[in-house]
Amino acid sequence: MTIHETYIKRCLEIAKNGLGTTAPNPMVGCVIVHNNQIIGEGYTSPYGGNHAEVNAILSVKNNDLLKDATLYVTLEPCSHFGKTPPCSDLIIKHQIPNVVIGCIDDNIQVAGKGIAKLKATGCHVTIGILETECKQHHKRFFTFHNKKRPYIILKWAETSNGYIAPKTKDKKAPVWITNQFSRQLVHKWRAEEQALLVGTNTVLEDNPSLTVRDWTGNNPIRIVIDRELKLSKEHSVFNTEAETHIITKNETDFNQPIAQQIASLLHLKDINSVIIEGGAQTLQTFIDENLWDEARVFKGNSSFKDGIKAPQFSGTLISEEPIIDDTLKIYVNN
Repeated sequence: MTIHETYIKRCLEIAKNGLGTTAPNPMVGCVIVHNNQIIGEGYTSPYGGNHAEVNAILSVKNNDLLKDATLYVTLEPCSHFGKTPPCSDLIIKHQIPNVVIGCIDDNIQVAGKGIAKLKATGCHVTIGILETECKQHHKRFFTFHNKKRPYIILKWAETSNGYIAPKTKDKKAPVWITNQFSRQLVHKWRAEEQALLVGTNTVLEDNPSLTVRDWTGNNPIRIVIDRELKLSKEHSVFNTEAETHIITKNETDFNQPIAQQIASLLHLKDINSVIIEGGAQTLQTFIDENLWDEARVFKGNSSFKDGIKAPQFSGTLISEEPIIDDTLKIYVNN
């Protein structure tokens, strides 16, 4: 591993501290190095706050060192005014002579403009260090801007014999297939993504809260498909713990494929990642329209005599791990 790769790897490590708080901004990591010593680090603040480069520069105790330093960053510094001023301008202001970038920001508002601005002032810019890893890290941001939709994660749990839910049950509550540790992991995931989505039947049958009550973090925006407005305000998804958006026949043509319509609606709401939590029909709808990026599938060790079959899909298995007596498999869409 080269010295540039070592410091970009560190940028990626600290960038993950922004997971679940920076959206719709990307979660960037930045490291500033002087004479082979890290003198500053920063990652993107919660949305509306400082970008990573600003936090890294602010963390440097002796600003005189910046004139002979190298700034490492996972994503091209921005060149436009948004909630905050351009990061490229701040780098130029402090006369940082060397900038090393993991990957270019192909958002049309940046798309090389930040690099061009730096080079125009004589800054030496190196591009494409650990580029694949940086693009993977920024997958939500790139999907949102390039595909005009959120990064879509499918999630479900199925029994050992392939059922996602029983045919009938005694009360309007979840029937747990997985153990408490798997369920806590799901709450962690919820805190990491901007929104989660369920269908009408899931709310009617399980009355879920769809919050992060077993984890510390922000509750995601709850998206509920309710074509005919069957749900009442008594359901838990309408409590005050999180924001809830309802998708009805007024904004979606249910006589046409709906997954793409929903994805476009979420894009308009500036939602750059969503977990599709169910039920089986909702999950299968996104699969059938080939509109998903990851599938996270738990297999429990219990079984049902009869029930609702788990979704059918095809993807590339990238990881498999035990969670006590459950198994978690993660797939990516080919």
